Amino acid sequence: MGVTEPLAPTVGWGVLHLFCKLGDSPDTEAVIQAVKDAQDDDVQVVSVAILGHKADLGFMALTPDLWRLRRLQSDLQAAGLLVVDSYVSMTELSEYSQGVPEPMRSARLHPNLPPEGMTAFCFYPMSKRRGDLEGSNWYAESYDERKRMMYAHGASGREFAGRILQVVTGSTGIDDWEWGVTLFAVHPDDLKACVYTMRFDEASTRFGEFGPFLTGMVAPVEEVLTQVLPRA
Repeated sequence: MGVTEPLAPTVGWGVLHLFCKLGDSPDTEAVIQAVKDAQDDDVQVVSVAILGHKADLGFMALTPDLWRLRRLQSDLQAAGLLVVDSYVSMTELSEYSQGVPEPMRSARLHPNLPPEGMTAFCFYPMSKRRGDLEGSNWYAESYDERKRMMYAHGASGREFAGRILQVVTGSTGIDDWEWGVTLFAVHPDDLKACVYTMRFDEASTRFGEFGPFLTGMVAPVEEVLTQVLPRA
């Protein structure tokens, strides 16, 4: 039975990252169908071949209806994928960006993914430090001071315009960290250069706490499955 009442944020979209390993007998046609069915329901689904031991493949899905995200997760699991990590968040406009022009507002709340030509991918969660060390509690800083640091942080990120698309989604109260950060890049070393450069900003050096990174390559789901399945 379908759910008759969607559950949607009042502003922005729900975002679900799923990182999966292959089960014993994954049904590749069912995986493809799960993605296609979601896309037919206006869910944006980005499929990724993951490098390293943490997962085999990943999906980033965005849609207003959280029930539809849950259905995609269920369909992928029914197709034989094992979800080994996940992240739940929502697109948002930060408190420091309320006055941005409408095109920028729309791009943050309703991004169009994946960006063309940017097939290098990484995802990581992060929070702002709330420790009791002298000067290390982000939330003890005044709004104006936090805004100053975030403007400087954003200026560093803009140095990578055209090479990096950064999608920051909010997760305070709905997952273990406060934000999920998804980066799409033209070249894989752009990912490294961007994160390295921005860690020198005061907002990161004094207050940033980072979770695990997952890295891979964006491609249509059929190609991702071809690459991650064992060869005969």
